[in-house]
Parts: sequence; structure tokens; C-alpha cells
Amino acid sequence: MSDGGRQSSGEDLLFLTDDQLRKGIEAMFFAYRGFTADPDRILADKGYGRAHHRAIHFINRAPGTTVNNLLSILGVTKQSLNRVLRTLIEDGLVESRVGSRDKRERHLFLTEDGAALERELSTAQRERMRGAFRQAGPAAVSGFKQVLEAMMDAEMRRHYTRLKEHG
Repeated sequence: MSDGGRQSSGEDLLFLTDDQLRKGIEAMFFAYRGFTADPDRILADKGYGRAHHRAIHFINRAPGTTVNNLLSILGVTKQSLNRVLRTLIEDGLVESRVGSRDKRERHLFLTEDGAALERELSTAQRERMRGAFRQAGPAAVSGFKQVLEAMMDAEMRRHYTRLKEHG
């Protein structure tokens, strides 16, 4: 970004104009389209959508997570999540086990086929992110992560922090 022929410093970014912020928002929209394009194609071939992808991703990240925890992470209705989980369970991608301490709880695990689909989906996204991070450089990667974390609501940041602690 230039301003009157001089390069913007990090300090200048603290005072972004509405137009600069709008351009950032648009960049996020287009980046998100790119980030989801490859998984969307893979999912469409199998008759799934992004809700299935999100469920598979977070079940993989926290094997044995409960339905209630997944509801909290995804921020969807119970009816919507149940529809997604029913499909994934019927198709042999997710297994639901009754809780050992609380029989009302359902713990979710990916099956071997579910883990294979998750690897296929995440490989496409990791490759895209790896290329972008390499192109942008280490300082940009650190700044990008800081911006994303700063944009998270407190509850989402808690979920994110817990996932980071799991590796």
C-alpha cells in the first residue's frame, strides 16, 4: 500500500480508512472462496457440503468430542447438526458412541473412511495455505494469525486455544 509515494509502515495500519478496511474485507471474501474451492469440489463429488466438512474437521481435531461440544464450536442448531451427523454416520464416516460416564452423551469419532476423507480435504487446504505462507513470509504469517485471533469472539477464542493445545 502506498500513500503519497511512501510505503506504509506497520504503524500506519493502526489508522486504516474505511476504503482500506473494505478492501481487506473483500480480500477475505475472495481468499475464503479460494480456501474452500478445492474441498467444495471434493465434497460435491460425494454429495456433501461445508457443514459436513466442518463436522469432519472438528471431530478429527478432537476425537471423542461430544455432540454438545460440536454444537458449541460450530454454532449451528441441534437440528442442523443432527442432519449432518446422521448422514455421516449412515455413510460410515463417523461413529457415535454412548458416553461411559453419562449415557446421554454421544461421543463422536471418525471411522477409517472418515479419516481418509478428512485427510483429502485438509491436504488441499494445507497446500493452499503453505503456498500462501511461503509467498508472504514469516512476518506476514505471524501478523495474519494475530489478526485472525483478534477477530475471534471470546468463546471462539477459547475453543481455538483448546484445539491449539491438542497440537
